This record gives sequence, structure tokens and C-alpha cells, in this order.
Amino acid sequence: MVYVFARGIVDCRETKLFSNCARPIAHCQAVARSKPTTQNLTRKFRAADGPDYSNKSMRGAHIQIEGKKLLIQGKLVRIAKLEEEWYEDVDNPEALIDAIRDSGCDADVLSFWQRPPDVERKHDYCVQYDSIAAIPVKDHAFWWNSQIDAKTRNMVRRAEKKGVVVRKSEFDEKFVEGMVSIFNETPMRQGKPFWHYGKDFETVKREFSRFLFREEIFGAYVGDELVGFIFIIWAGKFAALGQIISKIAHRDKAPNNALIAKAVERCAEKGIPYLVYAKWVEGSLGAFKRSNGFEKVDLPRYFVPLTWKGRIFVSLRLYRGANLLPKGVVRFLKNGVRKVNDLRLRPNCGAMLS
Repeated sequence: MVYVFARGIVDCRETKLFSNCARPIAHCQAVARSKPTTQNLTRKFRAADGPDYSNKSMRGAHIQIEGKKLLIQGKLVRIAKLEEEWYEDVDNPEALIDAIRDSGCDADVLSFWQRPPDVERKHDYCVQYDSIAAIPVKDHAFWWNSQIDAKTRNMVRRAEKKGVVVRKSEFDEKFVEGMVSIFNETPMRQGKPFWHYGKDFETVKREFSRFLFREEIFGAYVGDELVGFIFIIWAGKFAALGQIISKIAHRDKAPNNALIAKAVERCAEKGIPYLVYAKWVEGSLGAFKRSNGFEKVDLPRYFVPLTWKGRIFVSLRLYRGANLLPKGVVRFLKNGVRKVNDLRLRPNCGAMLS
């Protein structure tokens, strides 16, 4: 899973604190019609949204304390967090903090957050707000009439008119084959190397079968062809989109809009108050989220120092990472990375087309 802290209000209270080519590039279009033949294009980059199905985000030390599975990551400063923090809460942070200190593990900082819909700050620890994208769900009619605009409603209607049918799907061999076809359509999506590109049937089946016990799958079909799909994760208090993607070749049919509409409908049927689409972002993905009714929801994330290194880390607010830089600098760096990725992939794509 991916947690990128957005710029926002940081409130560091001293009490208790210091005592402790999709742009598919044009010349890569032919790649969509051929099976990948080079591992140079198979890149597993961190996804902007949804769980990390390749399990890369779970690398680190795993321990169990106070009945909670913790993941400890980092080199210079070791940060502990719940292994599955999207699915469980820290109900008694003081007890957990004491237990971590008594355990003798090498964690310097404990980080935990409040899950939606629990948005009001509860604790006095140093806090920064994670900004997620969420639809407050009342019912499907309210979403249709009040939370999306006429353009988005027309996109959902267009999907239906162009023959897109969204239905519940089983995770069987035919469905996995459809996933592989979608993943291997293009090596670039949203200006970045696509992290599922180049994966074969067995890899996709293995990575996406691990969380089926808490997921519901819907496919978007044109005839018998799978042109898009969505994994809805039921996380108790809310639902989250684990994966939503469609074929670029069928983008004119707006399958993603139809899939979002189905997700809202299912949340309303189950009485789930929030549908979460990971972090709040800008750019084309952010525009897509806003147009489909997602709103910015700020959730408190706490940082508790456990050692002297942790106290320095927290007091200097180093947990903010890239957000320590001005927005303009971050935007400049992201654009630079996107251009480098484009240039790096062009020779490979040219070779494949030749």
C-alpha cells in the first residue's frame, strides 16, 4: 500500500512529545498489440493508489506486540507502523508505545493514523494530516444528482450506450488472462513506467489472489472482452479501491466511470459511509477523482519518538519527506522524472517496433 504525506497543517505539541507514452508514447502504440519481449520495460514502480500487490511495501522487520503486527522500516531512522494500518486501528496508543519500548526492538518512531470516517484528532502526539480522496456515500441517487457534474453523468451514460457492461467477476483463469492483457497494453501510464507491465499470468495470479478474502471484483466488458476492472476492498469502516484500470484502446467508452458508478452503488447497498481512492493528488488523476465525486479528506497521522534519534526526527519534522520542499520544486522534480522515464523507454520501444 502507498502513504504519501500531503502538504498540510503540522501541529507539533510539546506535551508528552519530547519527554519520550499513458500518455502512451505514440511510437509505443504497437506495443499494445504485441506481447512484451524485454525485461527492460518491466518496472515495478510504487503505484500512486491502492495496495501494493507485489508486496514491496511490506519489506522490513515484522514483529508482533500487544496483539498487533508491526512493520519496521528505514535505515538511519527506523519507523514502526501497523502492518495492515488500512484495516485496523490503534485503540490504545499508550499501551502500544510502552510495549514497543519494553520489547527492545530497534524502532525509533511509531507512526499511526486514524482511519476514515474517524477524521477528528484524538491524541496530543505530533501530527501531520494525510490527505486521502474519498466519496462520502449516502446513496447512489445522491451521488448521481449532487456529487458529480453533468459531464461525468454523460460519461457513465456513454459507457452504457457503447456497450460497456459492468458485472461482478470471479477471479478465475479467464479473468486473470484479461488482467494480463490490460496490464501489457502499454509500458507507460500517466507519464510513468507502469509497474504491472510485463507481468505474466502466474505473477498476476499470485499477486492479486492474496487479498481476495476482503475484496469484491467487478469487470467492465464489451461483449466477452474484459476492457477494465475494479477491486473493491471492504475495510470495515470504509471501502477502498484496490485497483481500477481499463484498456486505453477502449478509453472512448469511459469504462472507468462506469466502474466508479458501480463501486458507489455497492457501498450504498452495504451501508458503507466512505469510498476511498487512496491519496489526494493533482494532475489528470486528481481531476478524474474530483469529477467522479471524490473529495479531499484529511486524516490525522501521528509520530511518536521512541529513542533519541526518533526525537530528533520528529522535532525537525523530517517525516514530511519531499513535502519539506516548496510545491514548485516538487512539481519541477516530478516533471523531470517523467521526462527521464520517457527518454529512457524510447530506445527500448523503438527496438521492439523494429
